[in-house]
Amino acid sequence: GGTFDFSVLRLSTGVFEVLATSGDAALGGDDFDHRLFCWVLEKAKLAPLSAGDNTLLIAKSREIKEYLTHHAEARLNAKLGSGEVVDVPLTQRDFWEMTRQLVAKTLAPTRKALRDAGLSVADVKGVVMVGGATRMPHVQRAVAELFAQSPLNNLDPDKVVALGAAMQANALTGNRSAGEDWLLLDVIPLSLGLETMGGLVERVINRNSTIPVAKAQEFTTFKDGQSAMSIHVVQGERELVSDCRSLARFELRGIPPMVAGAARIKVTFQVDADGLLAVSAQETTSGAQASVAVKPSYGLSDERITRMLRDSFEHAGEDLRTRALREQQVEAQRMLFSLEVALEQDAELLDEAELAAIREGVNGLRSKAQCDDHRAIKHAIDDLNRLTESFAARRMDRSVQQALAGRSLASL
Repeated sequence: GGTFDFSVLRLSTGVFEVLATSGDAALGGDDFDHRLFCWVLEKAKLAPLSAGDNTLLIAKSREIKEYLTHHAEARLNAKLGSGEVVDVPLTQRDFWEMTRQLVAKTLAPTRKALRDAGLSVADVKGVVMVGGATRMPHVQRAVAELFAQSPLNNLDPDKVVALGAAMQANALTGNRSAGEDWLLLDVIPLSLGLETMGGLVERVINRNSTIPVAKAQEFTTFKDGQSAMSIHVVQGERELVSDCRSLARFELRGIPPMVAGAARIKVTFQVDADGLLAVSAQETTSGAQASVAVKPSYGLSDERITRMLRDSFEHAGEDLRTRALREQQVEAQRMLFSLEVALEQDAELLDEAELAAIREGVNGLRSKAQCDDHRAIKHAIDDLNRLTESFAARRMDRSVQQALAGRSLASL
């Protein structure tokens, strides 16, 4: 009555694997009732009704909707609180026409789930109808036209979910009978990742990944001598942490002091068959590690999942532009910090003109980093890179000379 959901499953030798899910939490059987209710108000030319009369007509509309599933004509008859009698005839065709757009709205999430699963309509071997609203003939006809096959409706659509849930619960409690060997593999409804510099999200496990699943990715430090790293685990499809759902935070300490970018932090995400997420971080040279466990689905309703997915589609272009800007701002910040340290240590390798040119480039990049044009920031970074190429080469030569000082050729 309240949601539309579509799942793509692969069945093979007792394994039920969910490949993708999609839907619309704001679309369901109640919307068909309300559309018919509004049509009746218009046809009967009724004045604004009381709350009680509204409830009465909506209930009558639901009855007529169900009656028209098996009959070509119907008549909505109701006596209002004012004594006025509503008597409106309608046909199956009338109902189909007024709800045509609602049926069409179900097809977009269906096609999206197929794309997410990497399948075409021709790959689908059977369509199971679930929920009382799927009894409506024009819904079944739309499904049959989309998949070029009649939907499977030999199971009671009102009971099929309860039957499946009961079978899964029975299996989880170990009550399987002999020869009853099957497994349900679910998917992750929203991507899982962590926060990186600039408030950006780095996705580690993408939505619709089959669970159980484990993936690892390497990260590094931002500053010289950094000995700790804060890990912020998030859930969602947006590019900015502020637009995603925060799941957990923990810290990895004991990172050996190194230059920025030298440390290797391996972050592993593991989701077990029960949907429990375990995130661990380990510095590869010292073995320092930390971890956290969380249930990503806790407190997450179908409506919120749908809203988060819809927001990611609506703001996709804006999010990509924001990400590009933040990435260049972070790179500018990293370069300015590194160059500041280099100048403190080896400024004597530059003559006055070279130092002045680099200072001017630094000021230019610092100014550009505040703008909202990622291309302008990148050009400023490239310009400063060219200005400092010779300086970087001299610093490298000095480092090599210092490393080789006092050592014989035979000792190398």
